[in-house]
Amino acid sequence: MSIFFAALSALSYGAADYAGGKATRGHNVHAVLVLSQTVGLVGIFVVVLVLRQPMAPGIDLAWGVAAGLSGVVGLSSLYRGLASGAAAIVSPTAALFGSAAPILAGLLLDEMPALTGWIGVGLALPAIVLLSLARDAGVRFDRQSLLFGIVAGIGFGGYFILIDRTAPDSGFWPLASARIASIIVVALAAVATKSSLRVSRHAMRPTLLAGTLDMAANVFFLIATRIGLLVTSAVVSSLYPAPTVLFARAFDGQRLGPRRILGLVLSLAGVALMAI
Repeated sequence: MSIFFAALSALSYGAADYAGGKATRGHNVHAVLVLSQTVGLVGIFVVVLVLRQPMAPGIDLAWGVAAGLSGVVGLSSLYRGLASGAAAIVSPTAALFGSAAPILAGLLLDEMPALTGWIGVGLALPAIVLLSLARDAGVRFDRQSLLFGIVAGIGFGGYFILIDRTAPDSGFWPLASARIASIIVVALAAVATKSSLRVSRHAMRPTLLAGTLDMAANVFFLIATRIGLLVTSAVVSSLYPAPTVLFARAFDGQRLGPRRILGLVLSLAGVALMAI
């Protein structure tokens, strides 16, 4: 059941990335992030109120804040890397380190998946990289781009690890504290760079959709880790480039190259093995 929720998380993350990409195309990134994350914050408040979840202990809210800050570091590093470096280096590096960090943390916490689970992880890791490969032709190795990718991946992996440390009885409140922390940081960055926080009308719908789907992905991931292992939940959730690629193929007519087709096949096989 854990793998099912992790797969829903990957699907939601992938759809959120696709919608967010549409919103930020020719638009201010800070504005899109602040609005989309505010939408997610409102959404999680609605969820905890409907479910009548009691306020979480301070330690769990603190874990949430730490997770939110780690996620913001990852996101800002990813965007800086994509803006100043090569996507063909930054994206797969971030994806690989984002999934490798939770695997290491899981091992340190004595999480031991079954043999089929480890085989599935072994198939999923190259799948994540293949699905994240950009089409940059003739790209040369760039140490700065590699560094941005590593920091981004560690930031994303740190989010998975830190949010997993929250207690089950804390409900979804840690997601709210994580989102509050990230909104504050992004808003301060926008003020520091004198960026406008206004979202144009054509970007409004995909921005709202991205915020809703991203929070749904976080909810699914938190459920997955609480009923299963961090190792497999994080790896399956990190397969989010797969639905992003499929959405781009379905709605934008983008062709799937042989590497991404191989990545899709490996990801399906990996998820199937981890679910056994």
